[in-house]
Amino acid sequence: MISLTSPVETWAHRWPAGAKLLALCMASVALFAASAVWMQAVAAGGIVLLYALPGAVFLRYGMRRLWPLWPFVALVLLWHLFIGATAEGAMIALRMLNAVALANLVTMTTSLAAMMDVVRVLLTPLRALGLNLRAVELAVALVIRFTPVLTAKGGMLAMAWRARSRRRAGWRVILPFLVLALDDADHVAEALRARGGL
Repeated sequence: MISLTSPVETWAHRWPAGAKLLALCMASVALFAASAVWMQAVAAGGIVLLYALPGAVFLRYGMRRLWPLWPFVALVLLWHLFIGATAEGAMIALRMLNAVALANLVTMTTSLAAMMDVVRVLLTPLRALGLNLRAVELAVALVIRFTPVLTAKGGMLAMAWRARSRRRAGWRVILPFLVLALDDADHVAEALRARGGL
């Protein structure tokens, strides 16, 4: 498992996780309240500036994290171009990119332990209802940690297919990918049982 935290230390690494998550919530509300393309474009420029301030390495690392969004952006733009609502499509695509980029910025500058501390505080009132906070914290941590691992394995499966065929992999790698994901889940479950479980 690998961490999503940036290897480049920035000023934002020292901010409290709760404050960053609260700022992310407020910024997301503002993004969805802004209904003009120019507002989303200005926000995008500001976000790029936030990525660029810590240096070129941090900027490249952050942009690579956003690259998987391009199929969704292309789909939104093509559909709105088809129905003749280009401006609306550009606004939706920019809004999506801005929201994910801000969330990515928080993830890159916040350790998993700090995020779990915030989740624990937020869920503490639910303990009275019988909620197992340890199980929730573990589930959230596993999702965050395994997402890049499964993405990398999917990429390796696609490369293996391309090495053996001239056709695109497409749906053909879905079944092997599911088998890999289930195998990883089985190994994690065994490791948790060996350590006492929940």
